[in-house]
Amino acid sequence: MARRRKGRAVSGWLVVDKPEGITSTAVVNKVKWAFDAQKAGHAGTLDPAATGVLAVALGEATKTVPYVTDALKAYSFTVRLGQSTNTDDAEGEVTATSDLRPSDDEIKEALHPFVGEIMQVPPAYSAVKIDGERAYKRARDGEEFEIAARPLWVEELVMTGRPDADHVTLEMTCGKGGYVRAIARDLGHALGCLGHVVTLRRLWSGPFTAEEGIDLATIERLARTPELDRYLQPLETGLADLPELRCPVASVARLRNGNPAQVFPGDVDYGDECWVSHDGHAVAVGRYMGGEVHPARVFVDEEP
Repeated sequence: MARRRKGRAVSGWLVVDKPEGITSTAVVNKVKWAFDAQKAGHAGTLDPAATGVLAVALGEATKTVPYVTDALKAYSFTVRLGQSTNTDDAEGEVTATSDLRPSDDEIKEALHPFVGEIMQVPPAYSAVKIDGERAYKRARDGEEFEIAARPLWVEELVMTGRPDADHVTLEMTCGKGGYVRAIARDLGHALGCLGHVVTLRRLWSGPFTAEEGIDLATIERLARTPELDRYLQPLETGLADLPELRCPVASVARLRNGNPAQVFPGDVDYGDECWVSHDGHAVAVGRYMGGEVHPARVFVDEEP
């Protein structure tokens, strides 16, 4: 007999405005405790020094995490020109310096090659796995290693300010797996002056924005109360980038049991991935196969 999970079977998304100085994992643990939730996860790690949108999924919403992780995200960040660090941010040790300071026009021109489909080498201090071990662990141990470049889609990268000769502020919209620290590092090399990130804030991630984020003080103050539940967004929010099809009541049980079932026609092509709803609630995610959806993920009814 399966052992019952501890905690509430609560489902939904909580948008946290993550503060500086705490890990993403610590935020998730705090949210899980505050809701007394059985399950929790997040859609995209932020470094401890970074702030902004950290979308935390509870319960059945954890099944929608991949769709938010795959969505576009936007960041505002400041690059310190004239210095490189071993971590590509202000947390690390300065490894080289330069007296060169590019003009605003030179910076704007240098941004063009970083837009579109680019190849990016993640920072040495990152969670990328090298032969089964996290890169940051190898870096802390002083090991020499190489990280293979990987593709990244950059939708937009623009200069938004120049506080002084040593700093430039930028905003970037990109796809899954982007490292802002790597952008700062590579931009510094392209300009010949070196560079690293000193501030970083995630403005939005998929359907979630920083403006709707709740701070940790409020989470702690309202923990284990019905008032905190009011900040939850439905799990369906995490499916915003997928087309929706509706199904009759007769299909609900079949889909939730993992079987293909009939759906009502909609604006979805044969073979497309979509999500199926009944009475506004998500039933499953799957492939549309001409009148039916073949489920890949199914959702059960949970509170609130």
